Amino acid sequence: MSKIMIPENYQSALDLYETQVAIGKIHTIFEDKLGKALSLKRVSAPLFVDPATGLNDDLSGVERPVAFEMKDTKKTAQVVHSLAKWKRQALKDYDFYPGNGLYTNMNAIRRDEELSNIHSVYVDQWDWEKVITKEERNVAYLEETVKKIVDVICDTEEEIASMYHTLTPSIKREVKFITSQELLDLYPDKTPKERENLITKEYKTVFLMQIGDKLSNGEPHDGRAPDYDDWKLNGDILFWNDVLGKAFEISSMGIRVDEVALDEQLNKAHCNDRRELTFHKHLLNGELPLTIGGGIGQSRLCMLILKKAHIGEVQTSLWDEETKKASKEHGIKLL
Repeated sequence: MSKIMIPENYQSALDLYETQVAIGKIHTIFEDKLGKALSLKRVSAPLFVDPATGLNDDLSGVERPVAFEMKDTKKTAQVVHSLAKWKRQALKDYDFYPGNGLYTNMNAIRRDEELSNIHSVYVDQWDWEKVITKEERNVAYLEETVKKIVDVICDTEEEIASMYHTLTPSIKREVKFITSQELLDLYPDKTPKERENLITKEYKTVFLMQIGDKLSNGEPHDGRAPDYDDWKLNGDILFWNDVLGKAFEISSMGIRVDEVALDEQLNKAHCNDRRELTFHKHLLNGELPLTIGGGIGQSRLCMLILKKAHIGEVQTSLWDEETKKASKEHGIKLL
């Protein structure tokens, strides 16, 4: 059963046709601005990968990938969860150099996703990755990159709002940077999501850093796979969503593991069996470029800019009958 929350007195700022047109405009404007801000080139990306390569994103490590057998080869293929690892391999294969990177339209199926206003089994995001130098593997470079992405989001929102009189820009450009341990220290009696809501309600735009490792309470703030982000140099971009009245994650991103961080995190996560996978062997041998990267939710960004209450208003997916009924009764028009 999905969980749907109906905002009080909700009314969409755009009708169905205007929404579809606006979604296309957001994609065009945002991609152009992101590419220029981070020096990224668009590339094509896979929908599925060979599981033996280790290229699929394991997310928090418990989600089951969608898999199928290919008729002619009899080999199993896995639909991607995201392209966190594939992008890094692609940067090497395509001979990208420091200061430049790639972005792609990533489509995925996450069968174990809990359905809600902001979650669907269909995932669409801009996956991006950029080659960096050893000297740029630091918090200052991470924060600088976050500010550029937030500026691109704000610029896109302002441009879209100029086209529709029913939309008003509301995203705050100034970013509050805080680590997950600092957040726990502020609100020791709250759950991780409650802590996110409290800090984001106060500052409106937050980059919550260092997610994946255990905190002083013995628990991680949230799950992170051990083999793409460096847990000391990653984070989530959160915006305050006025329509839903809660913190709203737009992007999970970070500076990626080098061989030292990967070795440490595989041990901590008890995932040493992955050392035998092709991707991990290359990384542990120092054969892949140092990178920074992340995913930026396409439907999430459209929801935020277009002031939508449900992700089904900006993407086509499957929903249970109760969600469809409740949406119809309260003016939420699912695509």
